[in-house]
Amino acid sequence: MKPFRLPSHFLLGCASSGAQIEGGDRNSNWYAWCNQGHIKDGSTCLRANDHWNRYKEDISLMAELNQKIYRMGIEWSRIEPQEGNFSKEALQHYRDEISLLLQNGIKPLVTLHHFTHPLWLEEKGGFEQDAVSEYFERYVRFVVENLGDLVSEYITINEPNVYAVMGYYFCEWPPAKKSVKLLLKVLKNMSLCHIRAYRLIHKIREEKGYPGKTMVGVANHLRIFDPYNKNNPLDQLAARVMEYLFQDAVIKSMSTGILMLPLGSGAPLGTGKFLDFFGINYYTRDAVRFKGFQNTQMPNTPRNDLGWEIYPEGLIRLCRKYYAEYQAPIWITENGTCDKEDAFRADYIYQHLLAVSQLCQEGIPVERYYHWTLMDNFEWAEGESARFGLVHVDFDTQERNVRNSGRFYSEVCDKLEVTQEMIEKYLTSLG
Repeated sequence: MKPFRLPSHFLLGCASSGAQIEGGDRNSNWYAWCNQGHIKDGSTCLRANDHWNRYKEDISLMAELNQKIYRMGIEWSRIEPQEGNFSKEALQHYRDEISLLLQNGIKPLVTLHHFTHPLWLEEKGGFEQDAVSEYFERYVRFVVENLGDLVSEYITINEPNVYAVMGYYFCEWPPAKKSVKLLLKVLKNMSLCHIRAYRLIHKIREEKGYPGKTMVGVANHLRIFDPYNKNNPLDQLAARVMEYLFQDAVIKSMSTGILMLPLGSGAPLGTGKFLDFFGINYYTRDAVRFKGFQNTQMPNTPRNDLGWEIYPEGLIRLCRKYYAEYQAPIWITENGTCDKEDAFRADYIYQHLLAVSQLCQEGIPVERYYHWTLMDNFEWAEGESARFGLVHVDFDTQERNVRNSGRFYSEVCDKLEVTQEMIEKYLTSLG
């Protein structure tokens, strides 16, 4: 291990989503899904971290850990609990939370859709219906008009490819409808939702003269797809096809307005550049076999608690590729690992930030890094069993305790470097 520095303008913080930490919301598609017994450990997002009531405590934790930025989700199900009826109380709660972040010197990046939405929308068909872009635009308008004086940065949609694949192919998430036709329609509609929201956010903030530079983008879930056998041309072909179908087609559609096959064709809302930054959520690599069009893993590689390969070089490869294509500043909107014992999280952070420092030295404008996540939370189908937090949470008592990796990351956030002393203090004792 070697010391390294990050640029003086670089910003570090953490990311979360509303449904995974807030608790108490009985009005979302994921609350209904939990109640149907689909969560592996039997837990429910109704408990989560009780962040709705404990946000002051959690923001104090962020400040203690020297966080400069925070990617937070707001819940559509709270903001618009019934179709067309908006909750001033929920809006005020988010204003209070964001105001406290700003008072602590933490800049918010607000996610408008992070896998969850109101039950009334789910009952109408969610993102399967063409009218969803109108509903989404109405929701976005209310949020931006009422938070725009506090928030200048937005993610419209988090991981559209994951939402569609998990809900319409693997059927491990709501609405669990196995249909490639619906999957593609959902991705098309999400693309149109993003484009309309992107234009609207810029329009509202410009017309109202809200402060701050308007920054709007998507949190793209990106993976490395490598051929299982790099010398097998069929495995090479399968990896390229998988990469295009899982991520490149939807990214191109959302970023340019040109719908890519098989999502659609043409540019129904016109063409343009619909991103102010390129958001990357990166966790792992897949090894692809042509036989059975199968995703597997490279042999003899390090894995986390969920069996995902730990592959820091993938972050370098992805940033190089997508910066070359889209020429936009890169924000690492999620990166972290599942490590219940906190045995390798500090090393994981070190390795991925070392990759970021290399990219910055190359002149690629990686500007931010949001660690996933601040504290152990409700991790979708895995429930409370998958622990990604810098902070350990006892879900029964809601007690928070900072892990060793959290202390390490706190120092990195404060110093914008990893020193030899920090390596000896936090990393040399790791197995």
